[in-house]
Amino acid sequence: MTAPHRFILVVAAGRGMRAGAGVPKQYRALGGDMVLARTLRTCIEAGRVLAVIHPDDAALFAEAQRSAAADSCLPPAFGAETRQASVHAGLEALASHGANEHALVAIHDAARPFADAALFDRAFEEAARHGAAVPGVPVTDTIKQIDRDGFAAATHDRAMLRAIQTPQAFRFDLILAAHRQAAQADLRAFTDDAALMEWAGHRVHVFPGDPSNMKLTTEEDFAAAETRLLLTCPDIRIGQGYDVHAFVPGDHVWLGGVKIPHDQALSGHSDADVLLHALTDAILGALGDGDIGQHFPPSDPQWKGAASHLFLRDAVRRVKARGGIIAHLDGTLVCEAPKVGPHREAMRTAIAEIAGISRDRVGVKATTSEKLGFTGRREGIAALATATIRLPIAP
Repeated sequence: MTAPHRFILVVAAGRGMRAGAGVPKQYRALGGDMVLARTLRTCIEAGRVLAVIHPDDAALFAEAQRSAAADSCLPPAFGAETRQASVHAGLEALASHGANEHALVAIHDAARPFADAALFDRAFEEAARHGAAVPGVPVTDTIKQIDRDGFAAATHDRAMLRAIQTPQAFRFDLILAAHRQAAQADLRAFTDDAALMEWAGHRVHVFPGDPSNMKLTTEEDFAAAETRLLLTCPDIRIGQGYDVHAFVPGDHVWLGGVKIPHDQALSGHSDADVLLHALTDAILGALGDGDIGQHFPPSDPQWKGAASHLFLRDAVRRVKARGGIIAHLDGTLVCEAPKVGPHREAMRTAIAEIAGISRDRVGVKATTSEKLGFTGRREGIAALATATIRLPIAP
């Protein structure tokens, strides 16, 4: 079974509000990265990915896809009122993209960002062997069935019980046929694809899952996941960056991702955002991955006039690609003018959005050079920056 015959359907159409107010849980930040971005980043290593999303979430999905560098994803399908209907819509979309009886599909919850590529490989291998396979972990608590009055009615042998996870993998033709059959029978209550397959008469093999493959449902789950990420990224690194640009005639400057009216502009091959350049170099320094000039050389015409948020976003992507976290970004502008204070919070917000972190993890400060040097003579602006990142320990 070659990679082109492996499809992954990511179910991301739910509202997920039990995790707290705000955006649906799959679009919430986890360790400075969107939950869905973390999920997509693993999925694209394991097969061709199609996400099922809510029609209102197209912009959020595009942001997650960009953060995960998941341009290879197939165009998303739109979900329906229930998970079952959303999965069915996704399967039909996959059929239109060439999935057939020779294909396997793994159906995965967007809110399980800790599933690794090895788990997907096992799921596909077991599905190829059995037609339907799901990961399960042993149950450690005693499980009791209760009656309507809340009294214990039965105690089940936990040795024979498993807590079922995703990805759940199937022969594509079998799971699509089962969903079509259930839709035709107007059965809509299945919350688990394995249960639907059992209803359709198929045996489902349960293979060993991964206890760390947790599903994010509540605020407590998010808190536990944040703690886990910190424990898995113990390598704390700090990088520094410095940049300077001279003034030229103009009517605005870009600082910290914010366009500020001014009686001069800054000279540079890109938009000359001196603060974003310094922050980019600080992250690259923490990674030990060269500098901004190495990755975006001013001799390359494609970067002429480019928005500097592209450079910072690329540096952040490099951290995430190594399984890391942006812990904090701090920048200082050195200039006599323009006044930074009125724009400080807008800069913090812009930098936080570019880096995919909360605003309380961004510092922006400003000072003058007491009219000394080129900044004191109002010939340009300098910026200093530090970046604190956390990385996993390399094997």
